Amino acid sequence: MSGGGFVCWKCGTGIGHEPLPLSRTAHCASCMADLHACRMCSFFDIRVAKSCREPVAEDVLDKGRANFCGYFQLKAGSYVPGTDSSRARAELGALFGGGPVKEDASPEEARKQLDALFGDKRGKKGK
Repeated sequence: MSGGGFVCWKCGTGIGHEPLPLSRTAHCASCMADLHACRMCSFFDIRVAKSCREPVAEDVLDKGRANFCGYFQLKAGSYVPGTDSSRARAELGALFGGGPVKEDASPEEARKQLDALFGDKRGKKGK
């Protein structure tokens, strides 16, 4: 039996090449994300404590990393488009009145963006 019909939680690529049940070392062939992770589990729910609806499961800190949880149940529909960091950066940029925040900005560019947003307060003590 293979993982046909299931997709990677991070990029949405089909994981039909993976045998079921998923191995703890299974990963997405496209983005290399771990697949035996909380984000691929039917118990994963960010609206509840510890983001898990299984009451006796041990807490897993990084929900996107492989784990040894014995309650893991593969869930269809784990991928939610538009929840990556680029969308979050664009929303942050829009919130603070600038364009999207550049992930690869040099320290100098980042400082200029910060100074433009909050004003350059360095060297103006006691005035």
